[in-house]
This record gives sequence, structure tokens and C-alpha cells, in this order.
Amino acid sequence: MKKPKLTSVQVIALGFLLMILAGALLLMLPVSSAAHTVTPFFDCLFTAASASCVTGLVVVDTGTYWSLFGQIVLLVLIQIGGLGFMSVSALFLLMMRRRIGLRFRVILVDSINYSQIGDILPFIRRILFGTFLFEGIGAVLLSIKFIPMLGVPRGIYYGIFHAITAFCNAGFDLMGSVSGEYSSLVMFSGDWLVNLTVCTLIVLGALGFWVWSDLWNRKCRLYRCSLHTKLTLTMTAVLLICGTLLFRVMENGNFAGLPEHEKWLCALFDAVTPRTAGFNTTDTAGLTDGSLLLTYILMFIGGGSGSTAGGMKMTTVAVAVLYVAAGLRNQEEATAFGRTIPMTVLRAAVTVISMNAGLALTGAIAICAADGIPLRDVLFETISAVSTVGMTTGITRALGPVSRAIIIFLMYLGRVGSVSFALAMIAKRHRIPVSLPTEQIQVG
Repeated sequence: MKKPKLTSVQVIALGFLLMILAGALLLMLPVSSAAHTVTPFFDCLFTAASASCVTGLVVVDTGTYWSLFGQIVLLVLIQIGGLGFMSVSALFLLMMRRRIGLRFRVILVDSINYSQIGDILPFIRRILFGTFLFEGIGAVLLSIKFIPMLGVPRGIYYGIFHAITAFCNAGFDLMGSVSGEYSSLVMFSGDWLVNLTVCTLIVLGALGFWVWSDLWNRKCRLYRCSLHTKLTLTMTAVLLICGTLLFRVMENGNFAGLPEHEKWLCALFDAVTPRTAGFNTTDTAGLTDGSLLLTYILMFIGGGSGSTAGGMKMTTVAVAVLYVAAGLRNQEEATAFGRTIPMTVLRAAVTVISMNAGLALTGAIAICAADGIPLRDVLFETISAVSTVGMTTGITRALGPVSRAIIIFLMYLGRVGSVSFALAMIAKRHRIPVSLPTEQIQVG
């Protein structure tokens, strides 16, 4: 009897799972910790899942707990998790000049949400070139700041580490060894170079590989770009501008005493980092209720489709908003930039929004029941996990084993894709043989 082949989605889901387990085992080695002791498996599993899913939630401080070997393991997991392990596999096959078969190409297309199988290898080359170019430039700029502080070797290493984690929207940092554990980038809240470099890397990583390719092919002529690119760039601009202004207003009390330029830098960073990056230059636990709600929303939305970012994705939200606007105008179809959006796209958007919201709320209820932590902080944690953001109000280390297992599961689903994970569990897709009668129901 012929064994059924795994679907593309099942291969991707299984690949991420194996990568997390391999990372956890490597982190358990005594050489991975600064104290050269064996780290408990569950702590390693949590950290490996967070790195592989480019989230950033941690149960131990990255800069002080892990040795150089352990930090490099995390960096490799972050880079593979950001690019997608299938893209990295393709890189090694290309380097070895191995032939890439049709099935591998199909899985590649599904792993990066691309649409043209014939153009997939040139597209992968552009992804890898763009990634290493942006990360390299970011590492040089950050090293300019870190070398005077830490010396040449350590400054260069810190520049490379934070450039990769920023571009991959991971949020891991090494600043615990410089400014205190779990301090993230707070000590650089007024530094133009660090803030703008990290923000730019986060935004570039969150745009999506398809947007890069489209802009390159169209020579940055926006009027010739696809609807996907136009919606992604529009949503990016709206979220950045509105987010910065709102944080500046709502956090005015917390910014009291800071120079004016630092207030705006902090507001900009607060608007960028919930796009699934996980860094912070201000105390997240001290945010006002309004800022906390805004952060919920920004984390839930996330970045662009086919990017290093998580969340529901900006185009998902854009489609839902456009159809709501069409409904308010009593129009049957939603349009944008002279194009009609298919109803199938709306169904996909509603499915993604419903799944992510359901996972975040279900996880929050379960953690509240298990550990009795206030809902305000727990909901922040579960949205951060399922959207692979990595921001926290400080409760991650206080979570019990059951709650940590829930967060690991949410991070995994957030990276693989909640809808994709559900499809991966279904080997065969059954079609209804006949169309059932239609009947109207009342809504609203």
C-alpha cells in the first residue's frame, strides 16, 4: 500500500517543530549556558520556540544567562525562523549546485506565500540577497554605536546580533549584560542612530518579500505595483503615523521630563515595535490603559504577508475594513486603487481574524484559570505570543508550566499560521457532492 505524502503545509509545520526540538536540545548542553550547567528542558523548549518563531518572549535573560555558544544557537534559530527553514534549505542546495525538484519548489511557494512556481528560485535569491544586505548595513550602523561602548570584537558582535533580531522581528537582545537584565533597548531611548536603525530594520522585515520583489521589478514606481504592495505600503504608513501620534499624546505623562526629541523617538519606537518586533525603549508595564489598548491592536495586526513578521497581517485587516466600508455604502463589492477584491479573499481574511482572536482569547482564559494573573497582563501576553511579537508586561517568568505550554503552542501556531496548522491536520479535503438549499438569516 502506497504511503500518503505529506502536504506542503504539513511539511512546513513538521519542519518548524523539529527545528524547535533541535534548538532546545542544543540549549540544554552545558556549553550553552554562561554557568556551564544543564538548563531545564522546558526552559530550553520555551526559548527555542520563541527564537524559531521569531517572537522574543524569554524566561531567562539572553545577555546574561546564555554563553556565546548559546547566543549563536539562538541567532541561527532566529535567522532560519525569519527566512523560513525551506528558504534556508534552498540556499544550501543552490550553494551545492544541487537540482531542486518540483515538489520542493511547491513547498517553497507555500512556505513564503508566493504565487509563481516558475519564478520561485530567482525570487528566493532576491530574498536572501536583500536579507543579508539589510542586515549587513544595520549591523554596521549599530556597531558604530556599540564599538565605543563595548570594544571592537564585542561591539561588532552586538551590532550583528541586534541587526538580525531586528530585521527578523524577533526582539531578542543582549543588553542585560550592559544595562541590567530584561532591560531591552531602554538605555537608548534618546539615541537617534539606534532607534532609527532598529525601526528601519523592523519595518523592512515586516513589509514582506513579495513587496520587495514587486518594488524591485517595478523600479519603485508605485503606480505600477500590485494591489497587494499598494495596500501593504498604505497600511504601513497609516499605522506608523497614527501610532506615533497617539502614543505621543497618550504617553505624555510618562514622557514628562524627557527632551522633546526623545519623546518623539519613544513614541515612534512604541508604534513600530508592536509590529511583532518585541524590543522596547520604554517600560511596557507602565503604559497607560489607552496605550496598552493601542498596543493590543498593533500587535494583533502585525506586519505584511510573507514577511518575517507575525500577526493577522496588514492586508488581512485592510480587506476586512474595505468590505465593512463597502457594506456601509451598500455596495456588493469592495474596491481599492481601481481594483475589485474577490470575495474569496474576504473569506480568508475573516477566517484568519477569527482564528487569531479565538486563540488569543482562549489562551488568555486558560492562563487566568491556571495562574490567576490579571486579565490585562495575560491578554497582552497571549496576543504577543500568537502574533509572535515578544512584548510583555513582565509576567512571562511568573507563568507556571501549564501557562508556559500554552504560550509555546500559541507562538508555534502564530509562526506556522493558525489556519495553515488546522489544514495541516487534515490529510484529505472533502467536497460536498451537492449544493444545499440557500436560506436567508438575519444579522446585525
